[in-house]
Amino acid sequence: MNKLPENILIARTDRIGDVVLSLPLAYIIKKHFPDSKISYLVRNYTKDLLQNHPFIDNTIILSEKDGKPKFTENINKIKSMNFDTAFVVNPTFKIALILFLSGIKTRVGTGYRWYSFLFNKKIYEHRKYGEKHELEFNINMLKMIGITNVDPKDVVFDIQISEKSRQNVNDILKKNGFNQDIPTVIVHPGSGGSAIDLPIYKMKELTGLLAQELNINLVVTGTVAEKEICDSVSQNISKIINLAGKINLSELMALINRADILIANSTGPIHIASALGKFVVGFYPLIPSCSPNRWGPYTGKKLVFSPEIECENCNRRKCEKINCMDSININEVFVKIKNVLVSTSN
Repeated sequence: MNKLPENILIARTDRIGDVVLSLPLAYIIKKHFPDSKISYLVRNYTKDLLQNHPFIDNTIILSEKDGKPKFTENINKIKSMNFDTAFVVNPTFKIALILFLSGIKTRVGTGYRWYSFLFNKKIYEHRKYGEKHELEFNINMLKMIGITNVDPKDVVFDIQISEKSRQNVNDILKKNGFNQDIPTVIVHPGSGGSAIDLPIYKMKELTGLLAQELNINLVVTGTVAEKEICDSVSQNISKIINLAGKINLSELMALINRADILIANSTGPIHIASALGKFVVGFYPLIPSCSPNRWGPYTGKKLVFSPEIECENCNRRKCEKINCMDSININEVFVKIKNVLVSTSN
């Protein structure tokens, strides 16, 4: 009989949305192996997603230099923690090699990469075809430790909001004329570039309609790198709070937690909002690897919009060339958002 996993590492060293969609693994594993210890290996900029998580015992920050993992430092750190099982949720050669050299006995990862020999428990699924949701791909990896047929009720994210960030956000909003008696809508126009976005002028058109037609708090968010995009979307709109580059990830989580709706492209904040039970509006291309079937908000509280044109064998090059996302009707998007706000306020 195989020994039960006791000290488990989940490696998800990519972006915000990817980490969010791996969080339910912690509860599912704890439910089946309550005495196990679960650690996450993440990059520094996503660590706030795991703060005070009730089912994650330890957060390990990947040591990096110029965006690349430091081999010796990471190997020594991971080796000292004596993990018996590791799940490499986002496979990269360097992470796979680090975990192999760390001496972890059971290493679960994809069977479809040239370096898959570094895993001794292999999953044979091509995620790029978008046949199911990213979260479901993640959960399916657990079959390698005997966890199958997961109950949908066990898909919980348990994102925690820190009191400090909650207070910081309250102070920032108060200084910007926030009205706590009316609904709050967040527009997050930027993205990490992993998918094709709604054109900026379309996002600006939608933002203008929201500001002109609805009695809401309208907040625009983005990173420092996305400030130019956020400024463009906010330009000449007086009734708007532009927080681009002014809040960190923990504060963004607190802000989303007090919003009613978040509007975004396929990017991390849409998954944070879904995990926090907020209504989300997302824009997605038809490319299988970027489609809402794989990367859509994992919630029933959503509106998802994709190009309204026929496109066979869609790919990034074709989508960008014919500007598929421009076919999304902003007036239709606005009417549906308005209807959501009306129904939730009644």
